Amino acid sequence: MQIDLLRRKIGLNFNDGFAEVWLWAPNANKVNICIQKTEHRLDMLAKEYGYWYLKTEQIRPFDAYSFELESNTDADNAKLKRADPASIYQHDGIFGDSTAFDLGRFEWTDQNWKPIAVKDYIIYEIHTGTFTPEGDFESVINKLDYLLELGITAIEIMPVSQFSGNRNWGYDGVFPFAVQNTYGGPQQLQKLVNACHNKGLAVILDVVYNHVGPEGNYFNDFGAYFTEKYNTPWGNAINFDDAYCDGVRTFFIENALMWFRDFHIDALRLDAVHAIKDFSPKHILAELKQHVDKLATENNRPYHLMVELDLNDNRYINSQQQGGYGMDAQWIDEFHHTLRVAAGQEKTGYYADFNGIEDLAKAYNDAYVYNGQYSEHRKKKFGVETENPGEQFIVFSQNHDHVGNRMLGERTSTLVSFEMLKVMAGAVLCAPYLPLIFMGEEWAETNPFQFFISHSDEELVEAVRKGRKAEFSAFHIEGEAPDPQDEATFNRSKLDWNKAATGMHKTMLAYYKTLIRLRKENAAFNDLNRKNTQARAITDKNTLFLTRSSEEQIIICLLNFSKNQQNLQLNLPGNMSILLNSATTEFGGPQPTANAIQHNGEISIAPESILIFSN
Repeated sequence: MQIDLLRRKIGLNFNDGFAEVWLWAPNANKVNICIQKTEHRLDMLAKEYGYWYLKTEQIRPFDAYSFELESNTDADNAKLKRADPASIYQHDGIFGDSTAFDLGRFEWTDQNWKPIAVKDYIIYEIHTGTFTPEGDFESVINKLDYLLELGITAIEIMPVSQFSGNRNWGYDGVFPFAVQNTYGGPQQLQKLVNACHNKGLAVILDVVYNHVGPEGNYFNDFGAYFTEKYNTPWGNAINFDDAYCDGVRTFFIENALMWFRDFHIDALRLDAVHAIKDFSPKHILAELKQHVDKLATENNRPYHLMVELDLNDNRYINSQQQGGYGMDAQWIDEFHHTLRVAAGQEKTGYYADFNGIEDLAKAYNDAYVYNGQYSEHRKKKFGVETENPGEQFIVFSQNHDHVGNRMLGERTSTLVSFEMLKVMAGAVLCAPYLPLIFMGEEWAETNPFQFFISHSDEELVEAVRKGRKAEFSAFHIEGEAPDPQDEATFNRSKLDWNKAATGMHKTMLAYYKTLIRLRKENAAFNDLNRKNTQARAITDKNTLFLTRSSEEQIIICLLNFSKNQQNLQLNLPGNMSILLNSATTEFGGPQPTANAIQHNGEISIAPESILIFSN
């Protein structure tokens, strides 16, 4: 089937008063559409390459419908009744019929939206269900003014594709096109994006193209969506290069185009692309990028593809002219890992490979900490050198994974001191990369973010419980993980917005606002040319010396990760003045003024603090 850039072809779509339906089901020898309201069954027409087609006036918006599949591969020639794998709305959840939805009905008012340059992204990651007490898109809209005041320029929404029940991180979605019903469904997501653009915020949506969730996953009833050629942590890999893969590739390309075209999303964050297995002559990511770029040209606005990648392999982010896949940016977990170790995190599990302050300096200088040397954790040489610009890397001191994949889901605020939290925030926001803030970290939220589900299959629930326990064995953690199925686990993970206005939480919020303002206002912070960044570890003092520069400005950051006051012989230029001292009483520290103590070129920096100087 030929992809149409201007409109979605897969699934059920409305066009000039007609419902047009395309279904890829090469396993079927007959397909009917069943309309719940009228109990009519409409025959679909077989097309090439396993597609089925119908154009009808008998289906209207919000009608419930399903497919009836008859396959000659079944021993008893049984008929299967299934929801649309490309359903846009599952009003009654994963086990209900699909709901016909007209994507073109929403009245957009974001025509004057001017997309933000990626280099100016200050990203705020949210989980819709726990970001607000209500846990839906409408309540997120009510918090947009808060995010603007904080200084955020882009929100990143964890996956919203329909999952089982009403409590899930989102990575167990089984309807990639359908917007979670308990969050408000597709129309409310359109409304949220429209509101963001009208307030000047970009929107990044987290999508999952490396696996499909376990409960309500009926893809194999339609066709060869999975292949036994490769295994992933979630079972058989999605079929991007085996027999019948063309229909699968089209399905996911259509998905990405829909988010950009029909929901006005600015960027997609592709989950764990290292788990996408594809040895085709043209990798699925490269083909996806080509279609996205064509749509961007057609609509005269940029669209971006950002990837979570557990490989220090810049082939993913190199341009296709350079032989790469053309992704626009990648998350770099290594910055997080070495920052955590520098801040005193125990070197267990995947932290074991990192040496703290020395490796943090390397992360500033080289982006990849491992760029060809031997990794003890991986038992092999790992990574390559990269000269890609800073705007192609996303860094953080915490995110949903590195909080929620702790056994107890503790936030960093409960693991390190208040002063160290400020140093870690400074380390991220002073970096020559795109900074990401995980919801609530800006006020030092202490509520955990734990792993939660709401599956209906008890055997599956028990398997998840056992899997979580096994996951922490590498960290040698005693005790029991919170029950992910228990609603209390979900409720504990909700943000407590009352904290933001009280005590030290309010102080931390003011500190984050100051850091973000400094990043925006200073040319040296805005310049993400990595050649203008130099970092040096002062190992005996557990302190880092970071220089950021542009044509008109030099900024010097001193980050003291030690618990002692450090006296440093640095001989700063005479015209340097202090922009920020995290140790002042203004930010809850012990020092009455922002001025650093200097004598004969020696600078005194308070324990667990950051000093920022500018010329």
